[in-house]
Amino acid sequence: MSTAILTGPPVAGSPLEADLRTLGFDVRTADDAASAAELLAAVPVQERVAIVDPRFVGHLHALRLALTDPRFPAAAVPGALTAQPEARAALTRAVGRIPVGAGTAHLTDVLTDTLTESLDREETGLHRVELGSLIATVALTPAQREDAREAVAAVDDEAVRLRTAVKSRDGFFTTYCISPYSRYLARWCARRGLTPNQVTTASLLTALIAAGCAATGTRGGFVAAGFLLLFSFVLDCTDGQLARYSLQYSTMGAWLDATFDRAKEYAYYAGLALGAARGGDDVWALALGAMVLMTCRHVVDFSFNEANHDASGATANTSPTAALSGKLDSVGWTVWARRMIVLPIGERWAMIAVLTALTTPRIVFYALLIGCALAACYTTAGRVLRSLTRRARRTDRAAQALADLADSGPLAELIAGRAHGRGRTGSFLAPVMAFLSAAVLLVWVIFQDDPASWLTVGVAACSALLAGAAVSRPLKGALDWLVPPFFRAGEYVAILVLAARADVPGALPAAYGLVAAVAYHHYDTVYRIRGGTGAPPRWLVRATGGHEGRVLVVTVLAAALSPEGFTIALTALAVALALLVLIESIRFWVSSQAPAVHDEGEPA
Repeated sequence: MSTAILTGPPVAGSPLEADLRTLGFDVRTADDAASAAELLAAVPVQERVAIVDPRFVGHLHALRLALTDPRFPAAAVPGALTAQPEARAALTRAVGRIPVGAGTAHLTDVLTDTLTESLDREETGLHRVELGSLIATVALTPAQREDAREAVAAVDDEAVRLRTAVKSRDGFFTTYCISPYSRYLARWCARRGLTPNQVTTASLLTALIAAGCAATGTRGGFVAAGFLLLFSFVLDCTDGQLARYSLQYSTMGAWLDATFDRAKEYAYYAGLALGAARGGDDVWALALGAMVLMTCRHVVDFSFNEANHDASGATANTSPTAALSGKLDSVGWTVWARRMIVLPIGERWAMIAVLTALTTPRIVFYALLIGCALAACYTTAGRVLRSLTRRARRTDRAAQALADLADSGPLAELIAGRAHGRGRTGSFLAPVMAFLSAAVLLVWVIFQDDPASWLTVGVAACSALLAGAAVSRPLKGALDWLVPPFFRAGEYVAILVLAARADVPGALPAAYGLVAAVAYHHYDTVYRIRGGTGAPPRWLVRATGGHEGRVLVVTVLAAALSPEGFTIALTALAVALALLVLIESIRFWVSSQAPAVHDEGEPA
């Protein structure tokens, strides 16, 4: 139970106390700042506390947004503010500084406003709620109260609550084909006490059942899989809308939301591959290729955003691409066209579902690979042009984020340490070295008649040398955000090719499992960085070998073992890595120190 302290002149007939109890607050009253300080001191420090002016007039949802959102240490609207345990000390100090006596009435006339300004000055992370059409005000006179009540009656706060439960920026398919009714499903879930985590879990289970239907290899199974995949996506939209509708954000929800989308999609790819195999068509290479392409696309997104979101000293981007983008944004239909061309998750899942029901797994993967490759070329080319013309100083935080996303292991660390000081920070040396690291390895394994040799191990060692050189200086260059995607492409594609060239049953499924485990580790790194807690601990990165260490291990296994033994070794490596990264990830995300980060979603 949270506590709300009403401090100020009472108002007869006000529904405020009832509204606060509806929101789960234990309501207490104080005559002045001094008595409010006494009540505040009596509330246990681990509880949320709110201070509200009894003359508050506004929508219930305005109060809900200000007083119950768990993502902010402190939040406020006119007439009401709240502080969670981490901001309680600042609130106590603010209340204690309120003077009493003659000449101080202006400070206590609307005490909540004075306290809000004080918290703002202390930099407690105060969140001032953007109300939009919602009303929140302090009515000082009967006339003001009447006007405020009329303004409240003129706006349907439930309609506003439903509308704002939907993300403001989403894909065309999601916006027009899912959200118009999924928001009502979210409200239905809220009224029955369901949590976003439960809906997220239901979405995962539905997608896994869809994958199981696809794995049957029958036309009926494929049709059922398509419908279930779409329903899983409806639930996937619903869980976020439910979280926003009821403000039920949680640490566990952050972890589930951040990982289950990829788990659902990649499990579905595996189901399609199994179903195709039942019909005599081996598409495991296509399934693994689709997963590799999607993961590399996401790494491009993540790296670019981390490199540029807090760049300082930036001037206006005057590239032709940026100018054209601005012009296109002024034309309504082009906005939707540009969102659809990158094949975001809604469009992508709709395409997969329809093609699954009507065609074959091979056609599904062909369409997916072609569509995602075109989208990747479109987005990456635009970002390269923007980066080359944007004059900005990349921060130390951005450089560290890129280094963490690079996932360099002990070998690359050793090489980077020996190469430290060579090259110029901000040059193109890092992306060139990263590109060469991936290109040397991939050209060799793709064009060699027998890449399962000790020569390949030597090439992998040379690739590791180039990778170490790429990260030997802080990644602050204009194109340094390309370093992690080059490393991902080199590692994932090398595993795919070596497994495909082994040419034995089970090698590609084993490689699929290994890449899935490593990709999970990389996604986990992204969401930890976004939460402000930094990358996974170095011991975990070293234990997994880093990208260059894993490639070396896989090439050694391919050279030293028979194709059948290589398959068994890949399977064991996949299981060991999956257990290692999952256990550490679960420990982190369910711990009390983990942040409540909710992914609002990328277009891809």
